[in-house]
Amino acid sequence: MALNLATLKTRSLTAVIFVVVMLGGLLWSHWSFFWLFTIIHFGCWSEYQKLIGKIDPEYTTITPFHKYSVRIAGWCIMLYFTNNAFNIGDFSLHAVGWWVGLICVFMLPIIELLFAGNIRLKNIWLSALGLLYISLSWGLMIDLRAYGIVEMGPGHLDEGYILPCGLIFSIWINDTMAYIVGSLIGKTPFSAISPKKTWEGTIGGAILCVVVIALLGWWMDIFRVVDWIAIAAIAAIAGTAGDLLESKLKRMANVKDSGTLMPGHGGFLDRFDSLLIATPFVWLYVNIFMK
Repeated sequence: MALNLATLKTRSLTAVIFVVVMLGGLLWSHWSFFWLFTIIHFGCWSEYQKLIGKIDPEYTTITPFHKYSVRIAGWCIMLYFTNNAFNIGDFSLHAVGWWVGLICVFMLPIIELLFAGNIRLKNIWLSALGLLYISLSWGLMIDLRAYGIVEMGPGHLDEGYILPCGLIFSIWINDTMAYIVGSLIGKTPFSAISPKKTWEGTIGGAILCVVVIALLGWWMDIFRVVDWIAIAAIAAIAGTAGDLLESKLKRMANVKDSGTLMPGHGGFLDRFDSLLIATPFVWLYVNIFMK
């Protein structure tokens, strides 16, 4: 496909604004990180429920309690994955996430039965899929962020931004390089789900992602280079799968973008689709091979 300079300019301009906001949230503190992903979490949920409503109109009949309590239950998953560094005095966000989440889960079918007249298991199942797709992923992202916060007397040694940033930068590098390589030399379609993707762009993006992250990992000398290679490879492969999954949902819903957060980039799900799928796999790698 030909390189569209107008599209590239629009995407680049909005991406700069996006990157500034993201970097502020990612690097300022563990609290800014938490609130950044809280906003992202609720933004993703709003778009997910709209997409599912377009795919299955019956889902639009869920009660307001169902609609919002499942979002809160999802946020509680994020709270559950916080550690002591996120406590406010003796107030534990982890404990709040556990108990409020349980209340939401147990109350949902009861309220659904009382106000909707019957329990539509399909609607509950679709909401449960959202908890796995969105909330669990962001919960694991919070856990990755908490991983590097070490108790140091009255304060904390905070290196928790390193792993999440490495993952997010891997996704950004892979997406950017895949777009550029595919635009310049891409000829072979990768998938009917996303016709603009090519094998050349996908493979080129993954290779360049691994090379760049490996060099950065070697230069920083914080974790083993082999770990950075693994994280970059997982991000490239799982991230591409996440992009295809969200593209499939949009096709089923017959929409171009999941939202209008950023001109040229779409909504929350458009921007974070790769990260949603890559995060659980990177979390597994970190917990199996790096702890």
